[in-house]
Amino acid sequence: MEVFEAILKRRSVREFLDKEVEKEKILKILEAGRWAPSGLNNQPWKFFVLKNQEMKKELAKLTKYGYIIENAPLNILVFLDLKESYDRTKDIMAIGAAIQNMLLEAVELGLGAVWLGEILKNKEKVNSLLNLHSELELMAVISIGYPKAEPEMSDRKPLEEIVTWV
Repeated sequence: MEVFEAILKRRSVREFLDKEVEKEKILKILEAGRWAPSGLNNQPWKFFVLKNQEMKKELAKLTKYGYIIENAPLNILVFLDLKESYDRTKDIMAIGAAIQNMLLEAVELGLGAVWLGEILKNKEKVNSLLNLHSELELMAVISIGYPKAEPEMSDRKPLEEIVTWV
């Protein structure tokens, strides 16, 4: 699949088949995230792979989108490692690039995924649940699995509305 094809095909998938994601696919998704660009190549991210059903149920209680987390075969929690951070804005952008890489790799592998952020209002509770130190700050949860249905196309604003040529 061409990169642009994956970009156009990527959609937020919120419903998944009850089918486990193979470990080799999980590793490819994590590798895609690992290879994102970051300022000074500081790689400020940490990824936690969550498949345990009981832990998913507990995590699901911390967001109104808990049904997605609970029903996804795989969740990847993405954290900013504050010990590795040198510029918060740049590091958060790098983490966004890592997440996008993982979403695109999921498409390439025939999987669906959604980037969840509403849970961030409870990031301290997530750290407590996972017994993590405060130097890790939750940036997103990516729920991943085999889509139940083919996701619908969404609209985008025309370039004329968002681009200014100087």
